[in-house]
Amino acid sequence: MLTSPQLLIMAKTPAPGRCKTRLCPPCTYEEAARLAAMALRDTVDVVSATPASRRVLVFDGPAPEWLPPDYSVIPQRGTGLDERLAAAFEDAGGSSLLVGMDTPHLDRRLLHEAATTLSRSDTDAVLGPSVDGGYWAIGLQVPGQRVFLGVPMSDAATGAAQWERLRELGLRTETLPALRDVDCFEDALEAAKLAPGTRFAAGLRALEEGERASAEGGYEPQPRPRGR
Repeated sequence: MLTSPQLLIMAKTPAPGRCKTRLCPPCTYEEAARLAAMALRDTVDVVSATPASRRVLVFDGPAPEWLPPDYSVIPQRGTGLDERLAAAFEDAGGSSLLVGMDTPHLDRRLLHEAATTLSRSDTDAVLGPSVDGGYWAIGLQVPGQRVFLGVPMSDAATGAAQWERLRELGLRTETLPALRDVDCFEDALEAAKLAPGTRFAAGLRALEEGERASAEGGYEPQPRPRGR
């Protein structure tokens, strides 16, 4: 019988100016933070609906009050993302599948299939590429810092570099279906189209309806800060 791995969500507090700033413009920092908060809650919903031996939020900030009681919370540690990923797997211990908060359109079926693949006796790792060249999920049967340390993060070559590191370590790795991370506003629109029933999609619709109402009311929306 297959044993479900732990499911980890790596995220940070959705604070204005600290998250999803590439949505600005057209979003304000406050609007981008609200969308990020909705994306995190959508991700928690999917993880909660997926069989797991344990559910863990690896968080940069105080744990949200709405987090379900069956979740463990592990603080992020380390400087670069490679260090924080290595620490997340090390602190969680055991077989773990990690996702971020950038794919609110992730569904239970895909996450369950990813966890099932990682549980197989002939698999050491799984990697879910994102269309921007990074990856939306990574799973390991056994934690290991060498999987992450020194891998260049947050650029168009990250996914390929991570795959190569797994190969160099001799880990039998299965590729998961590719997903599109929500980085820019076009990504947000696509994610909402793919998962119209999510909080994220509802929040995006509310923003768009607010813009239309402002235009119809005969006044211009407030200027929005440029992203960074």
